[in-house]
Amino acid sequence: MKAALPQFLLSTLALAAGTALAQGQPVIGLITKTDTNPFFVKMKEGAEAEAKKAGAKLLTAAGKSDGDTAGQIAALENMASAGAKTILITSSGDAIIPTVKKLQGKGVQVIALDSPFDGADALFATDNYQAGMLIGQYAKAALGAKPARVATLDLFPGHPVGAQRHNGFMKGFGLAAADAKSNELSKDPAIVCMSDSFGDIAKGQAAMENCLQKNPDINIVYTINEPAAAGAFNALKKAGKEKNVVIVSVDGGCQGVKDTAAGSIAATSQQYPLKMAAMGVAAGVDYAKTGKKASGYTDTGVTLIAGKPLSGVDSKDTKLGLDLCWGNK
Repeated sequence: MKAALPQFLLSTLALAAGTALAQGQPVIGLITKTDTNPFFVKMKEGAEAEAKKAGAKLLTAAGKSDGDTAGQIAALENMASAGAKTILITSSGDAIIPTVKKLQGKGVQVIALDSPFDGADALFATDNYQAGMLIGQYAKAALGAKPARVATLDLFPGHPVGAQRHNGFMKGFGLAAADAKSNELSKDPAIVCMSDSFGDIAKGQAAMENCLQKNPDINIVYTINEPAAAGAFNALKKAGKEKNVVIVSVDGGCQGVKDTAAGSIAATSQQYPLKMAAMGVAAGVDYAKTGKKASGYTDTGVTLIAGKPLSGVDSKDTKLGLDLCWGNK
């Protein structure tokens, strides 16, 4: 039995789609992991702008939190019922795959944004392994000859984006790690604490506090995203240790770049969710017009943004980071 969306939302989706179909508009759905994370808020803005430009009708929904696959499954089914022939989704987990396959069998194109999963018609996303490598290289250069005592504030077990960033960071830092195809988090003696943050500020702070209890001499902190980095910095500042620890992250959102300029984050790998969403909507419009589905993986780019340049590490400054933050390159 599928989970139900609120009746008022179902009515809104059906009415909007019915009007769009009557007018010959393509109907495209966008489902994000949450509607609170600034990354997904910006992705929604990009999809809305492209849909308006292309004359498409956009339906949107989100899970309650990272990992809420039940909410995403309900949204997939209800958007298809409301007439969406292309659905863009940032997957919270593989539990959505059977529903995706069922909808594809009915002619719905399902495109993954940011988070890959088996069976998606196409993927528009950052090379998350490369994003991790860039901040790993920066962290290694920032540490210099000091012995590494690393904490990793990860997403949650089994998610490909979390694994790719974590393992990419390790590779860039010079530690042995699995390749980009693995969904398992690699380990090394230099990593003295691994904890799940779910990409959340409060959970990131709690994870960092727990790591400091285990090893108060941590000097490098990898974080899955900038909200987790903000939580880590709060914990370090509370403990009076913020000046002796290098925090690196991934996202490159406007607030995250400001945090990098202020010194709470040393460097971050900048993504471009507006570009992901715009490309996804364009593919949906093309499918409606030609019947041709998108396919394969499109790398939407990544740039290392650093508060301070380091010798041997290719990075851009925070001024450029603010100019680019989450927009098209």
